Amino acid sequence: MSKLVLNPGKERSLLRRHPWVFAGSVARLDGRARPGDTVEVVAADGRFLGRAAWSPESQIRARMWSFAVDITIDHAFFKRRVAESVARRATHPLLADESGVRLIHGESDGLPGVIADRFGDVAVVQLTSAGAEKWRDAIVAGLVQATGCTAVYERSDSDVRGLEGLGPKTGCVHGELPQDVLTIVENGVCMEVDVISGHKTGFYLDQRDNRRLTGLFAAGRSVLNCFCYTGGFSLQALAGGATSVLSIDSSGPALDAGRRNLAMNPQLDASRAEWLQADVFEALRVLKSEGRRFDLIVLDPPKFAPSAAHADRASRAYKDINLFGLRLLNPGGILMTYSCSGGIGLELFQKIVAGAASDAGVDARILHRLSASADHPVGLAAPEGEYLKGLAIQVG
Repeated sequence: MSKLVLNPGKERSLLRRHPWVFAGSVARLDGRARPGDTVEVVAADGRFLGRAAWSPESQIRARMWSFAVDITIDHAFFKRRVAESVARRATHPLLADESGVRLIHGESDGLPGVIADRFGDVAVVQLTSAGAEKWRDAIVAGLVQATGCTAVYERSDSDVRGLEGLGPKTGCVHGELPQDVLTIVENGVCMEVDVISGHKTGFYLDQRDNRRLTGLFAAGRSVLNCFCYTGGFSLQALAGGATSVLSIDSSGPALDAGRRNLAMNPQLDASRAEWLQADVFEALRVLKSEGRRFDLIVLDPPKFAPSAAHADRASRAYKDINLFGLRLLNPGGILMTYSCSGGIGLELFQKIVAGAASDAGVDARILHRLSASADHPVGLAAPEGEYLKGLAIQVG
C-alpha cells in the first residue's frame, strides 16, 4: 500500500479525527496510487495516522476511511459501515415512523463522499468522492443487504464530483423504480419525491424537523415561503393552521410539484395557498413596495457559497434577502432563515443576519438555532460548515 507522508505538524487535525487531508498538508506520496485507491497516511516522522482514499485532482487530497491500525479497507469494511449507519437510524426514536430517512451522511458516518436516502422501498445513493466511486459496488451491496430496498437509484450528478475529476452518473444500480409516483408522508403531510430529476436525491430530508417547527409556529399567522421548491414548508404551515401562505420560487416545474403535493392532501385548505413564479430577490422588493406584511417568513435559499472562496459574495446575498425578509415582518413576526453553504459557518451566518436586523432597524432575538434533522448528524470532528444551519428570529 502506498504511503501518504504529511508535512511536519500537519498531523494535528488528524489526531483530532478531522477526516480530510488538504493538498498543503502533503509532503509526498511514496509509491503509486490511482484516484480512489486506499493509502496509508503517516506523519512526517513515520507515525501511522490512518487509511484514506487518495484523490490527486482535489484540494482534499485524501479522505479518511479509518484511524485504526487494525482495520482493513475492503468490501466487508463498507458493508459493515453501511449496516452500522442504517442501524443507527433504525433505533432512533424520532425516526420510527418516517418513510423518508437519510441512511448515510458522509463523514459523520465514517463514509466520506457517500450520501444515501431512503424513500419507502427505494434507496437513493450519491457518491461525490474518488474513494466512494472506487467502492460503489460494495456500498450498493451493503445498502441492499441492510435495508431490503427493492430498488437503489444513483444520483451522482453533483457538481462537486468535478473537483474529484469525476463525471456524472445516474440510473438504477439495483432493481427497478416503481411505475407509480413515489411519495412519502412527513409529519402527516404527503409529499411527492422525484428521485430522477429532483434536487439532490429527490427531497430535502434535512429540513424535516424545521418544517415541523414551521407548522407549530404557523397557527393564525400569514406566511411567506421563499425559495419554496416543492412546497414542503408551505404545506406544513397550512397543516399548522396558517391563515395564508404565499410560496415563491423561480422554477415553474417546482411550483407545479408544489401544487400537486397540495392536491394530494385534501385535509389542507388550498384556498389559503398562493403560488408565485418569480426571482425571490426581486419579489421581496416588490412585496415591500406594495406594503405587504407577513407574520412568518421562511428563507431557504440554494447554496450561495460552495466554498470559502465564495463567502464574500454569498454574504452579501444572504444579507440582502434577510434584510428584506425582516422588513416584511409584522411586529412579533418570525423569520426562519437558513444556509446550506459550505463556505458560511454558523458564526458568520449569525453575524450576517444580525447585520441585516440592524440595517432593517428592527429589534430581534434568536428563538432557536435551527439544524438538520436527526438522521443528518454532524460528527464531532466533521466539517460543520458543510451542513445546514439556520436561525429562527423574532422581531419586536
